[in-house]
Amino acid sequence: MPPASELSPADSSPAGPSSAESSPGRSAPALSASSASFEQAPTQAELLDFVRRTAADAELIASLPLDPEGRTWVRLDGPGGSEAWLIGWPPGTGTGWHDHADSVGAFVTASGELKENSLAARLPTDGWRTLELTDGVDRERRLPAGRGRSFGRHHVHDVLNESTGRHAVSVHAYHPPLPRIRRYSRTEQTLRLEQVERPEDWQ
Repeated sequence: MPPASELSPADSSPAGPSSAESSPGRSAPALSASSASFEQAPTQAELLDFVRRTAADAELIASLPLDPEGRTWVRLDGPGGSEAWLIGWPPGTGTGWHDHADSVGAFVTASGELKENSLAARLPTDGWRTLELTDGVDRERRLPAGRGRSFGRHHVHDVLNESTGRHAVSVHAYHPPLPRIRRYSRTEQTLRLEQVERPEDWQ
């Protein structure tokens, strides 16, 4: 999840910026990462290719300021008008359950390791506050450096750095630029919509 969300972008910005923390994240000026020209909206595969290439830029990854207490992020120039973020995750931080509404996206771990919990289920887009999840919808991915994934609209997930002593850094891209992020709480199989954030909430 800003950077997403999707968050401190993890706290209240896109990426996965989204967050389990409540303190605001620390941001830095936007950086430029090389991107191809797109006449049409980039696909999930093209976003994944972009974040992979960007994550392989060691100089860019090393330029992100890291904070021991909160997530940090820098906005990047994404391909085809997409929204992209470079995000630093201190040990033990995460986004909390969230989605990116009508945006498709992709992210890759550049250093350290992230864990993604997600739901293999299509949720109603609007008009609900509480859902009872069925058994078997949970998915878990371990994403060490160099690994990532793309996802479609209304993808609900929770991204975490479970390390007790090492930062993780990741690259995220979303198209269209995030119109909103919906944040959820979860108790066993009950998912509850808690908050809807819009761009002005994390800029």
